[in-house]
Amino acid sequence: MEKAFEELQIKDDFMFSVIMRNPKFCKPFLERILGIKISRIEYPKSQETIDISADAKSVRLDIYVEDGKETIYNIEMQTTENRNLPKRTRYYQGMIDLNLLEKGDNYKDLKRSFVIFVCTFDLFGQNRHIYTFENRCVQNTKLGLGDDTTKIILNTKGTLDDISPELKRLLDFIDGKEPEDDYTRELDKAVQSVRNNEKWRLDYMTLQMQYQEKYEQGFNEGDRKRAISVAIKMIEANKLTSEEIAMYTGLALEQVLELENELQTVW
Repeated sequence: MEKAFEELQIKDDFMFSVIMRNPKFCKPFLERILGIKISRIEYPKSQETIDISADAKSVRLDIYVEDGKETIYNIEMQTTENRNLPKRTRYYQGMIDLNLLEKGDNYKDLKRSFVIFVCTFDLFGQNRHIYTFENRCVQNTKLGLGDDTTKIILNTKGTLDDISPELKRLLDFIDGKEPEDDYTRELDKAVQSVRNNEKWRLDYMTLQMQYQEKYEQGFNEGDRKRAISVAIKMIEANKLTSEEIAMYTGLALEQVLELENELQTVW
């Protein structure tokens, strides 16, 4: 179920994307995660959509920024637990690289890149706040491949003492706790400001409508026949009401009633 605009928090994709479009918030966000100072960041495209070919699965990136040292940062917010997340990081990395290289360019032109997922759950179950992955030799883990790619998965519910106090306060705020320093208080004010902005409210409602249209289109194209098949079996079992069958299958109540009438005619 979609969340009301007034209830959006920093961890919600729309709110996060809007706030991180401002370098005032995005730069210190990255600095806390990576433990470095970044001179400046640029926005080639926020929420960039990378679509390599008509047959490829497109990727919409929440936040896609560059710094002054030829480094790409892709930041994603993830609130739904998904065990396919590691392969998503692999796919995002590959698509970013393909997008960077024009046909005929040299591989040496590939920029250093960070794919960062901020998760409100512990994907690996080790109670860490941060999991950092680089390509290293299995036989000698001190030997790095040197491909300049890093994937970071953050866990707002970590319990180990494995990150800086600044990053801990940021992750706590994302997880729903009260802001505890100047930066998280500024983020909290930014959330309130977005909630009071009628333009962002309209954009959010429009986006939700687009998602619903895409869902309905996909449902009509692929799932409708399967849903009808399941509904028919439920009707024949004669154990559920029409409303319950509609709820379980995703079909409209009118469609279920039509199926029941058709089956009664056959019987």
